[in-house]
Amino acid sequence: MSGIGSIAEVGVPSARSRALAVLRVRSRALAVVLLPAAVAVVLVAARLTGRLVGDPWPAVTLVVCVVAALVLFVGGTFAAVVLRARPALTPTVPLSEAAAPDLYRLVRDLADRMDVPAPSAIALTPDCDSWLEDRTHPAHRRSGMSPGRPESEPGAAPVLVIGSPFLWWMRVAELRAVLAPVIAGTGPSAHPDIADARGFVRGLDAAVDVGSRRGLGWVARPARLLLRLCRVDAAEMERGVAAAASDRAQDVDYGLRITAQEQVGLAYAGWDRLLTRVALPAWRMGRWPARLDAGVVSALTELSRRDRLAEGFTSRLGERPACDLLEQPGAVDEAASLLAARLFHGGPAEAGPQWSPVDWAEYPEQVVDRKWRLEAARLHAALDALAVPAGPPVERVLGYLTATGGQGAEAAARGESLAGCLAREERSAGGGAEPAGGSARASDAVPLFPLQEPRSGRDLLTDHVTALVCCAAVDSARAEPGLDWLDGPVLRVAGERRSDLAPSVLCLVEDGDPEPLRAWLAKIGVRPEKPVRLV
Repeated sequence: MSGIGSIAEVGVPSARSRALAVLRVRSRALAVVLLPAAVAVVLVAARLTGRLVGDPWPAVTLVVCVVAALVLFVGGTFAAVVLRARPALTPTVPLSEAAAPDLYRLVRDLADRMDVPAPSAIALTPDCDSWLEDRTHPAHRRSGMSPGRPESEPGAAPVLVIGSPFLWWMRVAELRAVLAPVIAGTGPSAHPDIADARGFVRGLDAAVDVGSRRGLGWVARPARLLLRLCRVDAAEMERGVAAAASDRAQDVDYGLRITAQEQVGLAYAGWDRLLTRVALPAWRMGRWPARLDAGVVSALTELSRRDRLAEGFTSRLGERPACDLLEQPGAVDEAASLLAARLFHGGPAEAGPQWSPVDWAEYPEQVVDRKWRLEAARLHAALDALAVPAGPPVERVLGYLTATGGQGAEAAARGESLAGCLAREERSAGGGAEPAGGSARASDAVPLFPLQEPRSGRDLLTDHVTALVCCAAVDSARAEPGLDWLDGPVLRVAGERRSDLAPSVLCLVEDGDPEPLRAWLAKIGVRPEKPVRLV
């Protein structure tokens, strides 16, 4: 089985013709570098044969030779940088064949059915997407990023990267249908022209990054120029490859693929909600949920229950889940969850005393309650910094933010001062994490894909007042912290979620009107003059 065959012509021009256009850009760049040298060779040959004698040819020949040598040196240096620059690799969780033999068999069976090379390896990413990634660049072997692995050997097939949420939410048949067009891409990828063009573009992209280093800043400018010249053709080449792969996979589970694509959209919605509403508060506390992929099933099940558009999707849960293709799904889920925390929040690469996992059963106590207590303590400290008279925490906040005697502007100004103080406190605390957790973060642990922009001062004030009220409810009204799979931390009173607190807090923060919040506190049995445990 060759696996390369002919590239399906879906649209004009084909992927191969676009790849040749990219390579022509490289050839023209090479010709520009060699042109002064060619002129120098002609002049030197003419001088040696006596065809160019007398002035000004000796000086002209010398100048052209110097220019040619300089251009060759610069061009050679640039070419060496492009060849040796290490293209970026997506951080993933490697999945060996021993850890997922059934998944490897499924992938190879799909490759055999479509007559394409099987991916050289499988890796997981904590995102709702799947793609092929070439890891054969020599720079990866030199840096030790993939030593001795088959996917790093010259000529190896690309690595299949699968979104880890797919394995837990999708059924085996659905995963097979979704992966078919992705795996089919190994056929066009094996074509020499396409592989060469992709390698050239990846080298240029890596050279742009190298250009940010000291002494090599000039490299970025020609690299960006060449990228601009081949950008359109490279994009059309990738579209052609995708069209060819889709055409090759038409006969493999095509009917089921339509249904499976609906699950992809649903999984993306649930995963995004789980990360921003549930995982992010834990990460800010120096804890990382160790079963994010299992959590996405709960989140999507809850979404299916609430949203009529998702009705019927949970009936699939009786079928075999794709995570059954793994030997140890729990260990894989934990590794993917830790990687998600690093990618989306910038946490350390390994667990530690200040960066520890948390199970879903412990989440309300270990994350929600601690989050509320820390925010309430920060609000109390901000009031101290503003020299607000001491008193019971809830009554103190109500009195400070209340607009009295029509002095709405004065109350708004006090709110802005308090909000600004909270914003400074959060920045000094490392974005909401505990100071100890912040110090444990590595210096290079910058999130590649931050989930949220920094919160405004008014949003911070609303969140902190809500946290203080929740603490008071837990302390004196027999309420308890809870976890909602779609909304994150919630307050439960008598086992029922209370979702009517937010409007009352907004009335106090935005309008200086404390009456709705006082009525809410009285309704659930909280007395504002009672003390609140802040730590």
